[in-house]
Amino acid sequence: MVEEQIARRGVRDPRVLAAVGKVPRHLFVPPGLEARAYDDGPLGIGSAQTISQPYMVALMSEALDLRGGERVLEVGTGSGYQTAVLLELGADVLSVERVPELSARARAALDAAGYAGRGRLAVGDGSSGVGSEAPFERILVTAGAPSVPPSLVEQLGDGGVMVIPVGGEDQQDLLRLRREDGRVTREKMCGCVFVKLLGAEGW
Repeated sequence: MVEEQIARRGVRDPRVLAAVGKVPRHLFVPPGLEARAYDDGPLGIGSAQTISQPYMVALMSEALDLRGGERVLEVGTGSGYQTAVLLELGADVLSVERVPELSARARAALDAAGYAGRGRLAVGDGSSGVGSEAPFERILVTAGAPSVPPSLVEQLGDGGVMVIPVGGEDQQDLLRLRREDGRVTREKMCGCVFVKLLGAEGW
């Protein structure tokens, strides 16, 4: 998976490649789908949500430019797989999921994968961020938004990076935002397809 699906497509950060190679992805898919866990594509996890394609998880992780110790807000816990990769990269993760059942399953999967006691999972509307915990050095949004949520921009600390899919319901652009000296710049990375970001500042 790492060599054929990820490295060959241009992900070069050795720490990211090692992280996705170490996290046991099969523990984060629903029962009966373990044999497809390492396939080159997303898989349904219930509640109209998905576990993202391995390549996309790696690409977004690389785009965050993590060195270890950064405070990261993840919007959309989903299966918990992306959370595990962030933890493997040494991030201090707060992950917010709107569906309680998914959050509970993600916690169980993280514990089973060796991340017990690591990462904080919360249930709520992540589209508005978590103002009480701001600022964050990194923000990762794992669902497509119609526009960049203003609250997330406000909660991104100086020198921070946000990675977020933005666009229509069926197709988005993966954007990387950087805040430097109070100024926010945007960079389009690639096209992508994510489930909708639901919430006050989403769909």
